[in-house]
Amino acid sequence: MTEQVRTRIAPSPTGPPHVGTAYMALFNLAFARRHEGRMILRIEDTDQLRSTPESEEAILQALSWLGIEWDEGPDCGGEYGPYRQSERTALYQAEVQRLIDQGHAYLCFCSAERLEQLRKEQMANKETPRYDGHCLSLTPEEVEERKNRGDPYVVRLKVPDEGECRFTDELRGEISIQWSQIDHQIIQKSDGFPTYHLANVVDDHLMKISHVIRGEEWISSTPKHILLYEYLGWSAPVFTHLPLLRNPDKSKLSKRKNPTSITYYQDSGFLPEAMLNYLGMMGYTLPDQREIFSLNEFCETFEIKRVSLGGPIFDLDKLKWVNGRYLRENLTPEEVLQRLVEWKGGPSFFSQVIPLALPRLETFSDFFPLSQFLLNENPLYPFDELVGKQEPREVARLLKIAEWELEKVDSWDRDSLASVFQILAETESKKLKELLTPFFVCITGSKVSLPLFDGMALLGADLSRSRIRKALQLLAENDAGLSKKGLKSLEKEYRQSYGKRID
Repeated sequence: MTEQVRTRIAPSPTGPPHVGTAYMALFNLAFARRHEGRMILRIEDTDQLRSTPESEEAILQALSWLGIEWDEGPDCGGEYGPYRQSERTALYQAEVQRLIDQGHAYLCFCSAERLEQLRKEQMANKETPRYDGHCLSLTPEEVEERKNRGDPYVVRLKVPDEGECRFTDELRGEISIQWSQIDHQIIQKSDGFPTYHLANVVDDHLMKISHVIRGEEWISSTPKHILLYEYLGWSAPVFTHLPLLRNPDKSKLSKRKNPTSITYYQDSGFLPEAMLNYLGMMGYTLPDQREIFSLNEFCETFEIKRVSLGGPIFDLDKLKWVNGRYLRENLTPEEVLQRLVEWKGGPSFFSQVIPLALPRLETFSDFFPLSQFLLNENPLYPFDELVGKQEPREVARLLKIAEWELEKVDSWDRDSLASVFQILAETESKKLKELLTPFFVCITGSKVSLPLFDGMALLGADLSRSRIRKALQLLAENDAGLSKKGLKSLEKEYRQSYGKRID
């Protein structure tokens, strides 16, 4: 390789830091280090409604906790900054205008209603849903007239109707996709912000990214990116699409079936080295077949061609096995003690718990039963205790609504959580105490414990939400969960009473 290897990860700050982000970051880092290159961290925050500074900070902290290091980014700067897309809008708009001027992009004034009707008709005819190029027929005068009167519009990329796009993937060889399967992609939204596709290509070019290593879900979008490189007169990087992490049932890894937030594993007491080790095992085997290895050992021996295309299974039991070996083989008892104190065994943690427990204490031995739920990965409790005197399906309904409402909470503190449940009680016309009973059980494992909202604040967002999902799973296993039809009906009811969901 003659040019400097430059890889990147580009997470969106729209929720908890995902293990999939760490997985991609690890493989990008290993490739860059193996070839004495650099890895860039770029924040893709063009979704202004969902992106938050809190989510960005959580991503940086989670990756740092794991031991992932980047050479350029929003926190450390670099030659090709800024590294937040929201700060690069002028760059994107200039390139969008260049595409329009060259006839490679066009303004689209179609309403959401027309697009929805078009999609329904195409699906009814068993066609690939795709924009029909309606606004391509507008004359320059018509476009200018509509702009001048303030009609909202987006900018779309002009895509060939015939032929195919061919490109080479480092793992998969030559890939061919018919242009008829590729939509006239929106590259600039009505608010003036770019979509992922345009910003991604502009940033990768300007930041001199040599190798794009990303998940296989982007394969179908690669023709759009290649077309943008061609239209803009730029050379495309080398593409490698890694297999996605999977649940044990082979479905795409999702928080509905497996904890996916990095902070969940941090809060649950996993070692960052073990977590990285396990992610490295996802689709890759070291030349000497070792299962336990350090980050440096992984980077020193990494060869991208050795990545397996079989869908890697993210198995929590296997992760625990790796973590156990690290605890026993890589740390001394003194080091384990130090890590335990750093986790939840020191004054900073206990000083927060003791004021909550003190009103309920008669002896020191009362403390640990009250607070053990803060140290357990998941408390155990019987189905009957979760349900109590309520109808099981009503409990499932309330838990699901609470799960959706809690996804909206940005500041995970006592007052914000209390507000969520107060609104829930008022909307459902229930007394707060009655409403909270199943939540006490699923969060703490008991009907009586530390104050619920304070406990959830200490437990953290990821562990709290995970416990609600575990309770919903228990209800489903006892034929008291929500059916697909019931869930769809509940979603409709939820939108009417609580507003739009955030997922």
